[in-house]
Amino acid sequence: MPYTVVGIRFKAAGKIYYFDPGELHLSINDGVIVETSRGVEYGTVVTGPREVSEEELVGALKMVLRRANDDDLDQLQANREKETRAMEICQEKIEVHGLPMKLVDVEQTFDGNKIIFYFTADGRIDFRELVKDLAAVFRTRIELRQIGVRDEAKMMGGLGCCGRELCCATWLADFASVSIRMAKEQNLSLNPTKISGICGRLMCCLKFENEVYEQAKEGFPELGKRVTTPDGDGRVSGINILKRTVNVELRESKLIKEYPCSAIEVESVEGDHGEAPNVKNEGAGGQGSGPVIRNQKLEKCCRSARSRKC
Repeated sequence: MPYTVVGIRFKAAGKIYYFDPGELHLSINDGVIVETSRGVEYGTVVTGPREVSEEELVGALKMVLRRANDDDLDQLQANREKETRAMEICQEKIEVHGLPMKLVDVEQTFDGNKIIFYFTADGRIDFRELVKDLAAVFRTRIELRQIGVRDEAKMMGGLGCCGRELCCATWLADFASVSIRMAKEQNLSLNPTKISGICGRLMCCLKFENEVYEQAKEGFPELGKRVTTPDGDGRVSGINILKRTVNVELRESKLIKEYPCSAIEVESVEGDHGEAPNVKNEGAGGQGSGPVIRNQKLEKCCRSARSRKC
């Protein structure tokens, strides 16, 4: 059974949640008041009405209460002013208690029933006395939530090494796992200062660009593969995915030259990664004996060792 829903976001670059618009005719960028698990909240419509299947819904579908009016916008502005004051007071209380924590952001729910303080710290913090002091000042529910450095960068914002605003602060809703293997696949320098964001973790763009690199590399020969070029035979020493070129070390001259990927031909010969091993059948009368691979270099070393009586 399909459901008509609208996508609503509560923070910039935050997750999108589905709500039932009911009889309201909503469009993108409309401010709305909705009922959430945290209480009544103000949100912005980011996807217009559309139909989704029951499998796409997570949990019960809640209703949009109404379109935001002038009073709601005034309430929202008043909450922002309270958050600024709460930030200053909480910072003072942290210094009084001498807690090793960094206050990042403050958020007050639209109905004013709760104030959430976001902070970072190296380990666990005993903030029970801090919560008591804050509750005595604001006379409402207080929640202190410890976040990671990536969440801190998302809340604080800033500029990346590319010169643009951080992806996580502008459009990236969820953090994905990023590994050093992705930097290797993209032939990037493994210098941590060059592949890390301002949060100190690997840059998120390594993840959402990695799939393109993996697909593009399918048309390239492997490193060390024997190939034929217009200048003779050689081995692949490097590839440039963006330029669609291959670096080849020529067999005769030992020079490394760059060729378009379409100008080389991969040799399908045995022993691409080294000389073919010596294979000789040995055994009693050849009955049931399999191939024995001799390592000539190892045997030579062993004979030398026996002659030296080592």
